[in-house]
Amino acid sequence: MKIRTLLLLSVLTISCKKETKTEIPKINPKDSLEVTEKKEPKTQKADTTVLSTKHKINRILCDLDGDNLDEIVEIFRSTKNGKSGLKITFGNGKRTDYLGFGKNVLGQGFDEMDWVGKFEKAPKGEIVWNNVNDDGEIMGEEEVKEEDKIKLPDDGFFIHAEESCGGGIIYLKNGKYEWIQQE
Repeated sequence: MKIRTLLLLSVLTISCKKETKTEIPKINPKDSLEVTEKKEPKTQKADTTVLSTKHKINRILCDLDGDNLDEIVEIFRSTKNGKSGLKITFGNGKRTDYLGFGKNVLGQGFDEMDWVGKFEKAPKGEIVWNNVNDDGEIMGEEEVKEEDKIKLPDDGFFIHAEESCGGGIIYLKNGKYEWIQQE
């Protein structure tokens, strides 16, 4: 009896180890579902920037796009490269832009905002102009042609270095940032 039981267990064990082959059916490409990788937008990640404590005023509100919702413009510092810049969060919550943080700001030859001493709103309707000529000399209002003066279509913001008296106004024109040199 013991031998029969052992023999039966041996046969069961051997048959359980026997592999079975399963054929995988071929799938017609027309019946398959295409899967595409979702790519994250290329933006500065919030956890790599911190609000600047170097600047006395590091946050202003202004309506850059004329939708009657204030944008938040803040001076932040990158924890990756140590450079500062502007984080612009639109009032509708659908857009956040970054200027600086190691990338040239509007072709002006600077890539960070540590030099900013004055940071304030430039109100809609204000008449402004580039007040530095090609030779680097400061021009008075009477020296600027009327057609070179700009009436801000919406709010902008003024950034200025107190010691060197240089800076400018940044505003949106047709959805793109523009720079107006001031001093």
